[in-house]
Amino acid sequence: MADIPQTDVSRPSALPTAKLLQRQTQPSVDQNSNEYLDAVEEEWNKKVDVEIETLVDGMVDLVGLASISDKDKFRVAQESFQAECRAESMIRSAHSLLSIIHSMKLLLLLSDEAQIANRRDHELRQVQGETEELKKKVAGLLDELVGSQEAHGNTMTEQQDAQMED
Repeated sequence: MADIPQTDVSRPSALPTAKLLQRQTQPSVDQNSNEYLDAVEEEWNKKVDVEIETLVDGMVDLVGLASISDKDKFRVAQESFQAECRAESMIRSAHSLLSIIHSMKLLLLLSDEAQIANRRDHELRQVQGETEELKKKVAGLLDELVGSQEAHGNTMTEQQDAQMED
């Protein structure tokens, strides 16, 4: 009766102490938002620069390999292999750039809450201002309408009084 129930769930006996792939980054508490955003921007710029550099180097190498001269079969096969390798490297860089662009678009769309909130507040203030202007305009028109009816009503009662006296 004192048996421990058996399960398939693993029960770790100790916490892992390895520090694999941990980056030595500055704690976010020490950075203000502008410094953090500058660091993130610099990281993105470095990624883009590396991929662009790979594309440019690959294109330069492909142009160099495309030289026309007397070549034996071995040299032609070697240059063909080098061209294929460079082209594949350029394709990987282009795909990486497309991935970076996609990530940046998502960041812009999903992370720009401050701009979205500012735009929403601006539109709200604009609509409220237009509403107030329209309310004042409607109130003025209503006052004119009521005032003209009262004036028209006074003349009507005067005319009715005059007819009764006759």
